[in-house]
Amino acid sequence: MSPVIQGLSYESVRVEVGYNLMGGDFFVSSTTSGLDTTSVIDTSLKGGADDHNGWWVVATSGSNDGEIRRVTDDNGAGDLTADAFGATVPSGMTYELWHEWYPPAAILRYCNQAIIEATGKTYDPEEDVSLHSDGKTLRFDIPSQFAMLNRIEKREAFTSAEIHACNRVFDEREDTDFGQEVDTEDYKRGSGSLKITIVTTSLSAGDFMTDSITSVDLSGMTHLEGWVKASTTLAAGDFVVRLDDGAVQGNSTDKEVLSVPATTKANTWTYFRVALANPENDTAIASVGLEYNANPVANTVWFDDIKAVNNDSAAWKPIDRHLWRIDRNAQDLIMINGGASSVGYRLLKLIGGDKPALFTADSSTNEVDDNYVINYATGRALMASRRPEDPQRAQFFLNRAEAAKQAFPFLSNVRQVI
Repeated sequence: MSPVIQGLSYESVRVEVGYNLMGGDFFVSSTTSGLDTTSVIDTSLKGGADDHNGWWVVATSGSNDGEIRRVTDDNGAGDLTADAFGATVPSGMTYELWHEWYPPAAILRYCNQAIIEATGKTYDPEEDVSLHSDGKTLRFDIPSQFAMLNRIEKREAFTSAEIHACNRVFDEREDTDFGQEVDTEDYKRGSGSLKITIVTTSLSAGDFMTDSITSVDLSGMTHLEGWVKASTTLAAGDFVVRLDDGAVQGNSTDKEVLSVPATTKANTWTYFRVALANPENDTAIASVGLEYNANPVANTVWFDDIKAVNNDSAAWKPIDRHLWRIDRNAQDLIMINGGASSVGYRLLKLIGGDKPALFTADSSTNEVDDNYVINYATGRALMASRRPEDPQRAQFFLNRAEAAKQAFPFLSNVRQVI
């Protein structure tokens, strides 16, 4: 789906372009002393007076990291005068020195142009397991990281342990700020969901309720999973699920304190998965608690099918392509031709890719073949150079870039999301 890459940082890509352009004249070093905002002092820099006038200094560490300044004078003894940096140039500041023919700011543009030209021919691989089918729902929001999908799988088998089916109220420790009932009309699995109505003005962060359960060993599990819905959207950690081998206490003695992820839409069921923090200690869980941990407001919240699973035990099976399609206008996944009933009540795995990200900083990671980007940017810089011999040199690198692009793996079964 995407070429094999090293995933170099933009800084590393830029350095390779610099060596392609300038060979031994490309200089990467660090200052040997500091003085002020305009002096770049490096006793290892060779050359005569004014040899580097007009060249470009790129600071790559410290307070001036990422700043590009033009050299205005070279005394021939390792002391460059440049346009003022934002802060005093200290001893030990790493930097690059570029010939005036090749402005470093332009190198960033050429690298990003390479990425733009590769978009649609390669993708940054993505997987997601945030969606869960209930056997009835036909339309799902595709997570925003996907620009294309080429496969959807369903979790066919896995090891799990029920924690709470949410078909009864919590009565081990009750809280008058929580009104409880079993909702037999709005649920995801079984015969009902736990509906919690919160209307009292006495509610405060940290209020919780608990229910005792038959002791269950979760030491072989990796994740807590379940459904949540709220009339007012929840931020991550607004609700917390607590687990303990005795009655949940609502403090640090509880075996697990797991934040329920955010919900993005009001009155919409969201399937959540949270990694267990200390499964090796969860050998005899006997109590579960639901805590309104933060941002307590009048709300109605539903929970259903809270269980623990072993993520590594999952067996996945592809969903036939004739059972699903993509609504590109809405960026939705739609089950068709009986797809919902065929999939049933199962976790979905979306497999596809995102558009490769552009470079925005030295630390940005390349998501396209490094060889392609380096050669493309080198060729473009040579084409733009004022040196008469550079356009001829450019074709060599542009040909190498094109060969690297032609070697991108063939994309198969791609369905565009955006």
